[in-house]
Amino acid sequence: LQMKRLGHGGTLDPMATGLLIVLVGKAVKASDYVTAQDKVYDAEMKLGIVTDTADITGKILSRNDDIPQRDEVVSAAKSFVGKYMQTPPMYSAIKVDGKKLYELAREGKTVELELYISSIDIDGDDDTYKMRIACSKGTYIRTLCEDIGKKLGCGATMSALCRYSSGGFNLDGAVTPEELEALSSEERTAKLIPAEELFPELEKI
Repeated sequence: LQMKRLGHGGTLDPMATGLLIVLVGKAVKASDYVTAQDKVYDAEMKLGIVTDTADITGKILSRNDDIPQRDEVVSAAKSFVGKYMQTPPMYSAIKVDGKKLYELAREGKTVELELYISSIDIDGDDDTYKMRIACSKGTYIRTLCEDIGKKLGCGATMSALCRYSSGGFNLDGAVTPEELEALSSEERTAKLIPAEELFPELEKI
């Protein structure tokens, strides 16, 4: 895009795929607003496995073959809808009172954050379940999977994650870096969304 200023609307876990809002030029000033938006994720959860990172890329700490019935799994997952107190991974870069969590972890401290889960749609069987989760900013889906596993008593880990939407934007309107590379400069410019569209709920003056 030949622009000096670029920003983004919220990092993704290394194993995650999906939507990343890229802010260009003056729109970079809105990055705090964009990262504060609610998100929707599509996740896969594997029951009976606990890892040190709460996702499938980590070192396996325990296995459990005693997997609960589907109704029990669905009920446990849906019990997290509403206000949700979460202890995020303490090696993450999320900030609390100006300090990154991994800095607090070095001081031997843990932090609990108040989040909100708007909805969880879940389907699956045996030990693998797919979920669509609508949640507030800062929610760690791998920690949610781990918490569901704890509630069920069998343990769980996140085996896949895709961010479907952030605020008013979703994957259906997204382009990949490879697709952008193949476009002419005029076509790329045409893909830019006006910054005003970040604020659809505000009155025009």
